[in-house]
Amino acid sequence: MLQSVLLPRDIYATEEHQMMQEMIRDFIKNEIMDQIDAWEEKGMVSRAIWERAGALGLLCIDMPEQYGGSGLDFSFSALFIEELGREGITGPGFSLHSDIVAPYLLKYGTEAQKQNYLPRMASGKLITSIGMTEPNCGSDLKAITTNAVDKGDHYLVNGQKTFITNGYLCDMSVVAVKTNVGTAKEGVSLLIMESAYDGFEKGVPFKKIGMKSQDTCELFFDNVKVPKENLLGEEGMGFKIMMTELARERLTVGLNAIAGAEGAIEKTIAYTSSRTAFKQPIAGFQNTQFKLAECATQLQIHQAFLDRCTLLVSKDELTAESASMAKYSATEMHGRVVDECLQLFGGYGYMWDYPIARMYADNRVARIYAGTNEIMKILIARGLFKELFQEMKTKKT
Repeated sequence: MLQSVLLPRDIYATEEHQMMQEMIRDFIKNEIMDQIDAWEEKGMVSRAIWERAGALGLLCIDMPEQYGGSGLDFSFSALFIEELGREGITGPGFSLHSDIVAPYLLKYGTEAQKQNYLPRMASGKLITSIGMTEPNCGSDLKAITTNAVDKGDHYLVNGQKTFITNGYLCDMSVVAVKTNVGTAKEGVSLLIMESAYDGFEKGVPFKKIGMKSQDTCELFFDNVKVPKENLLGEEGMGFKIMMTELARERLTVGLNAIAGAEGAIEKTIAYTSSRTAFKQPIAGFQNTQFKLAECATQLQIHQAFLDRCTLLVSKDELTAESASMAKYSATEMHGRVVDECLQLFGGYGYMWDYPIARMYADNRVARIYAGTNEIMKILIARGLFKELFQEMKTKKT
């Protein structure tokens, strides 16, 4: 019923997209939905689901075939993100693995690094994470304290990361560290760190409000020896790399948000059409109709903008400002839509057995991670006043 109101989305209209969409939906229905309760109890998904996704070609979708990827454009990755989001599936951290870590390696890695890691990532046999956030350092990445001391043929790493998606299951993490501490060359660098290294320890997965089957945890580094060849990009260029690649990460959050909103509306239409009150379906009340009309309108508007951003990512043209707008606005919209939908479920909406309850709990963190929505507004404003900020910076120097 919802699809009959929304305009067709050209971005997913090709025969190849339709075939992949059908395959993804079968994968979700037959191999994920029945496992969610067990995953939530355990606090993490199974490694088997990663390998199954890899076997189906759903990991590292837009990586070149020579590195084990499918060689498709980003719109196919976006389609996978949306299909998972529509069903409220938050456990497997596929997108962080494929849409954040893999591009880091492809763009900044040496040939040896790409050959070593990308094929195993695409197969699902090697699970990855990214270590940025620290207990006393969230959005201010320049303030990290995890440090790497140059020991000639290796770095010696000490420090701690927190809120790490895929942290407990990860076999490898791209970790932001401070190098050349206390010198004129001090800066942020990125190191590829394998969890098998001595001194690399993982905390117990956090118990969270939502995303209960996502293994989010702390990572600890105690004199971890990291070979020099595991430096990703140039020393001291880590902050610039992260800022460049965060646009894609923020778009993936926005894509999950519009898909989650769509799924919530679809489930609410079905529920209110079958549930009765005062001898008529809840959908028969004008209040219900108006609320869902408002939600559908906001969804349609955001879909159009996110589709445009998805095309820009495929061309490597998405700006930081546009990505920030997408992340900020889509996640705010998602929160409002799920709240309205839960209200229409009445008391049942508060029961964990109903998917709208999971959606309500899971979506809240999207306004926090990948840069808080407050940070998104700052980035957008910087774009609006770029010349003014540059002039102020010049005067200070």
